[in-house]
Amino acid sequence: MSLLLISIDNTILNVALPSIVRSLHATSSQLQWIVDAYAVVFAGLLLSLGALGDRVGRKWVFLAGLAAFAGGSAFSAWSGSPDRLVLARFCMGVGAAAIMPSTLSILTNVFSADRDRARAIGIWSGTTGLGVAVGPILGGFLLDHYWWGSVFLINVPIAVAAIVATLWLVPNSRNLRPKRTDLLGALLSMIGLGLLLWAIIEAPNRSWTSPLTLGALGAAVVAIVGFVLWERSIDHPMLPLQFFRKRRFSAAIASLALVLFALLGMFFLMTQYLQFVLGFSPLQTGLRIAPIALVLLVAAPLSVLLARTHWLGTKPVVVAGMLLIAVGLVLLSHITVHSSYTGLLPAFFLIGTGVGLAMAPSTESVMGSLSAAEAGVGSATNDTALQIGGALGVGVLGTVLNAHYRSQMSSLLTGIRIPGSIRNVVLGSLGGAQAVAQHVPGAAGRALYSTARESFVTGMDQALIVAAAVVGVAGLVVLLVLPNRAPARDATFTPDRQAPPSGKRSA
Repeated sequence: MSLLLISIDNTILNVALPSIVRSLHATSSQLQWIVDAYAVVFAGLLLSLGALGDRVGRKWVFLAGLAAFAGGSAFSAWSGSPDRLVLARFCMGVGAAAIMPSTLSILTNVFSADRDRARAIGIWSGTTGLGVAVGPILGGFLLDHYWWGSVFLINVPIAVAAIVATLWLVPNSRNLRPKRTDLLGALLSMIGLGLLLWAIIEAPNRSWTSPLTLGALGAAVVAIVGFVLWERSIDHPMLPLQFFRKRRFSAAIASLALVLFALLGMFFLMTQYLQFVLGFSPLQTGLRIAPIALVLLVAAPLSVLLARTHWLGTKPVVVAGMLLIAVGLVLLSHITVHSSYTGLLPAFFLIGTGVGLAMAPSTESVMGSLSAAEAGVGSATNDTALQIGGALGVGVLGTVLNAHYRSQMSSLLTGIRIPGSIRNVVLGSLGGAQAVAQHVPGAAGRALYSTARESFVTGMDQALIVAAAVVGVAGLVVLLVLPNRAPARDATFTPDRQAPPSGKRSA
């Protein structure tokens, strides 16, 4: 239920982005921050809160995360401006960072046998697919009947139900020899990732050579290098760098990050295309995105079974999945303002199948390469890779789109005398340009509307080509690096002992 909550939230928000543009007058950069503010905090705190769960008990950190996520969702629903919504999304990120590592670490300690763990992780991955499928449809239904805040408010009853179920069903577990929490490491990782994303997202507005952009990039590099040096120098690192010496771990982490780079970046673009360009309602958009998730839902559990067969193995399944994603993105990059929805379906099916094939075996490779005592930090590292990949996907692909859109529209507006506030609305987003075009009579309004749509779509096509290239090259790297079978030392997976019940002695 908790994983479903978070995976629904990832996709339900994308369907709501055009509604947020219309209601809060958010620009494209603000939309990217509404999505990525959550991801920055999520990724920055995952490792620390995963380690905290290992230390004090995964069940209790899990419950605290559900409560924080519910509170942040209520705050988001009643935000009256883009800036407040970004702040509320930060709060949701804190809750999600406490929830996510606990899901895999609790699961890994409950299912200790190799075969059972693989099946459980297959179901875990399939639940992600279910959330991806349900999110757009549920979001579309809510947006057709209520205001945009309902897509956040829906999280509250799900979180409350998950809290009740957790108190009743979930056993507590912890590492009996935990490490201290690495607060400085968490701070450096958030600062580094946050500044990097800020520079990427704001570059189209300020230019890549502006002092602010260059300063943010330089500070991000300093923070990230400082994080690596700090983690190498202490005896209780948030991210044990020795994990990455295992090819099985590091290659699987990279594949997960880049699959999410493509998937969430593509969702960010396509939900706007379907509504702003093809004119679908939020519910119609949700239904038309659903094939991706439905195929993913079927492929994810099957991929683990394929990866464990003696005649195939992990590597061919993961690489095939990544190459299918790349092909699907290339097909999508050929769409125009005149394309029909049926022309998108082959690409959607390829992408959904590819994500399903790549994610579950990669996740099982990550968790299967670590001991159960390292389950919390391993799970958190896995989830951090997902969040960083998704955040960079939205940031990078949104920036490619935004840079092209602003360039094209600036050329159109050159020499035209209009108030600066109106110019900013037109340059801010396709939704803003469409709103302005509705108030401009005659041929001028139609030209503004047509040029804005063309600029958006050609920018989106460029972004999709970038995504396809990234995932395709990554698939070839994984082909060279990822071991096809688990090494013998990973075969034994002994769970850590659960903490004894309160008030009782352990044997």
